[in-house]
Amino acid sequence: MLFDRVFLKFLLVGIINTLVGSAIMFVLYNAAHMSYWFSSGCNYFLSSILSFFLNKYFTFTVKRWSVFMIISFVVTIVVSYYFPFWIAEYAVNYFLQNNTENVKGNIALIAGTCLAAAVSYLGQRFVVFRNKQKGEEQVKTE
Repeated sequence: MLFDRVFLKFLLVGIINTLVGSAIMFVLYNAAHMSYWFSSGCNYFLSSILSFFLNKYFTFTVKRWSVFMIISFVVTIVVSYYFPFWIAEYAVNYFLQNNTENVKGNIALIAGTCLAAAVSYLGQRFVVFRNKQKGEEQVKTE
């Protein structure tokens, strides 16, 4: 089931992650005048570390560790960062051509964050922290 108690826990972790990551991202972009990619990258890198531990222990209640889990998490994070933020930047630049770079950048950051959250949820739920892997016991996620 896609929308269940696990999904609600993921949303709660996502809210915490989004608050922490967005604060980092928007301060770097607007106050420190860092680039779009640097700002969103710092957000994603730092909040990904927080996300891994919160989702592993709270959302999916997974006790096991494996090389597959770590590698698949990293791949999921890279994919859910790069493609959604690239698509958001491209779409915003295409549809909002007459706006300032600052307005376009902020809208793209918001859109990229939303798209990235969706891709990250799917990857973490069905790949990284899935219930059962070959040769391992199943860990219930409620």
